Amino acid sequence: MSDQLAVLPQYLLPKQALTTLMGRLASWRAGGMTTAVIRRFVQHYNVNMSEAANPDIASYATFNDFFTRALRDGARPIATGTTTVSPVDGAISQLGPIAADQIFQAKGHNYSTTALLGGDAALAKPFHNGSFATIYLSPRDYHRIHMPCDGQLTRMIHVPGDLFSVNPTTARGVPGLFARNERVVCMFDTPLGKMALVLVGATIVGSMATVWHGLVNPPRPGKIRTWDYADKPVHLRKGEEMGRFLLGSTVVLLWEPGAVKFQKDWVAARPVRLGEAMSQ
Repeated sequence: MSDQLAVLPQYLLPKQALTTLMGRLASWRAGGMTTAVIRRFVQHYNVNMSEAANPDIASYATFNDFFTRALRDGARPIATGTTTVSPVDGAISQLGPIAADQIFQAKGHNYSTTALLGGDAALAKPFHNGSFATIYLSPRDYHRIHMPCDGQLTRMIHVPGDLFSVNPTTARGVPGLFARNERVVCMFDTPLGKMALVLVGATIVGSMATVWHGLVNPPRPGKIRTWDYADKPVHLRKGEEMGRFLLGSTVVLLWEPGAVKFQKDWVAARPVRLGEAMSQ
């Protein structure tokens, strides 16, 4: 079956309603039922609870509490002597140079930096001919996002959009996937220049949150919302938590030309872990 045919049912699903419902269920305090669901999830996806700060499945009041669990100290050491580190646990979807303003999604599919950043051409211009990395978080992964390098937040944008799945099959089958799904765009000034860190929503991703704002969505008002931080700067160090997914998704990173040189073993489909060296 072709990827286009495989994703056809997603066009027909009531993705918004399904996501709202799943978000509510994931926040439901159902006692023993919640514990049973979490235990089944851990078994099905082979989640390594020994890495969690709290490995006791029965202690999580909601599925979201479990899904956004913290890691124990030392579980993810942050690499030193490198300009950037992986911001998440996951697998590399794609990475490499941005061709003018075009980001490679999958064979036969590109999308523009302007579209990804909510239609703001001026905001996207510094990244023309720069570099990008797209990292997919599977259900078994740790779902907090950390800083790949030191940065000062300058702007956050919530861009409404579709809620397609973001798994590899959908990336190959849905044109412009990451620029059409709902997303939270976080703009930073860093020692390497400007950096965009984009949290991409997906089917049943109940919400996305940042450490400086809390929950960004819901609400979902159906229009672009922007927050500027010039007068209230937020400084984050490499490896510090910056946000989280309540149910999983994808992160897209953009850098200016010449800012990063990826490690030679960073190639598509490679698993990565938070804190490991991303660039030299």
